[in-house]
Parts: sequence; C-alpha cells; structure tokens
Amino acid sequence: MRPAFVAIGKHYKKPKAGGAVKKQKTPANNLSELEKILAYNFTDRTLLQRAMTHRSWAHEQVAPGEEEQARRLHNEAFEFVGDSVVGLIVADYLFQSYPDASEGELSRMKHRLVSASTLSKVSKRMLLGDFLRVGRGEEKSGGRNKRALLADVFEAILGAIYIDGGFVAATDFVMHALGDELENADPASAAAADVKTMLQERLQAQQRCTPQYTVVETVGPPHRRVFHVEVSWESGCVRGEGRTIKAAEKSAARLALENIPAAAIEQQAAD
Repeated sequence: MRPAFVAIGKHYKKPKAGGAVKKQKTPANNLSELEKILAYNFTDRTLLQRAMTHRSWAHEQVAPGEEEQARRLHNEAFEFVGDSVVGLIVADYLFQSYPDASEGELSRMKHRLVSASTLSKVSKRMLLGDFLRVGRGEEKSGGRNKRALLADVFEAILGAIYIDGGFVAATDFVMHALGDELENADPASAAAADVKTMLQERLQAQQRCTPQYTVVETVGPPHRRVFHVEVSWESGCVRGEGRTIKAAEKSAARLALENIPAAAIEQQAAD
C-alpha cells in the first residue's frame, strides 16, 4: 500500500489532480489566464512568455542569420531543464510511494509518466497549445495539436517554473498537472503496458519512424495456427510468434525492445 502523501525533502504534499480545463478562446498572450490554469503566478513573467514561444515564431522575429538572437526568444533551453526536473520529481514520488519496488518496476512506471504520450495528453488537457506562440507555417500545419510539440511545451513551462520559483514550486506544478497519472501509476499496470506502444514511443523519442508489423508466415493446422510476425524499423528487424497475430506482434515488439535499449537509440541519434 503506497502512502497518500509524497515526500519532497522534508515536505509532504498530497498530489492534486489536474482536471480538465473548460475550453474557451483565449489570446496566446493572455498570461494571466494561463497562470490560473497552471496554478502558479510567475515573479518574472518573461520566463513564462519564453516558455510558450516555439522556435518557428522566434525565427520569424529576427533577421536571417541571427540564430543566436532567436535562441534567446524560444523555449528549447527551458525544455532541456524541464525534462530533467520532471524526471527527478517523478522518480522521487515513485521511490517514496513504492519503497519496496525493484529498479525495473520504478523505471517502467517513470518511463510511462514522463513519456511524450503522457505529457502531451496532460498538456492538451490544460489547453497549453492555445497559448503557444508559433510561426505561420507551424500554425497552418496544426502545430498546436502536435504531440511532440505539446510534450515539449509542458517541459518548457516546468523549466520556467523551476527557474522562477525553485524545486518546491516545480514539484507543486507536477503534482497539480500530473496528479491523476501519478495516482493511477503502479507496478502491475506498468508491467502490463502494451509493449507495442512502448516500442513506438521509444523510437519516436529519437525521431525514428513508426515500427512496421508484417505477417511473414502462418504454420500449422487451422485449430493450431502459429503466426510469425516481423517488426521492422530504420536500423533492423526481429520476428516474433504467437497463436494470434496480436500475440505475435507483441512478441516481436518485446524482442525489439530487448534488442534496442534506450541507451543504444540515444547513441544512434548522436552519431
């Protein structure tokens, strides 16, 4: 049984569920309304404004060749900070909530909670895309609703809150925004997570193509069919088998995850 409160240093705070926000038309520069949604008031609002600025907008505001000036306007550095901060806060929460869990169980729960899929869902629930400043091209292509962009803006906001108010303020925001997800996290559900989704998220995290599944062979009599499915991605493929196509696909995805650890993908992306 996990505790109802989470320890952050010597402070104990109960997770606050991040409820859905009522949809309304709001100007992208209405920072007061955004602060209400975030449940945090900035001391320095320029941090919040930068957190809500996509690189496409920033590059439209400067002359060609002035990339350094554009970097001072957009939120990518804040994303870097927020990515580390959310990982630490979630790891602390899980460690305090499940002191007897194994490293593997904690890692699986953390992976799901800080994934682009989860963060984009929370970002969409809080209507953060409505407040984002994007360039004309990104606007036309529906950038405000893109999963990767929504996950990035969540991390950027968290980074801005951490810079503005410190670790306690950042923790309060994560509890507010991810309250439902944190409450529902447990080792059993993490272990039972769809391995196909886990494989897709791992590849997409490094801008890799979506894995493709192909039935390559079916053997045995009708009452004892065995399906062989191949899953392929940019740099390889593996085969799995099962009594149904779905089971064979999961088997292949599980083997792919074993053959492509997160560290290996990160190294491939760096090369």
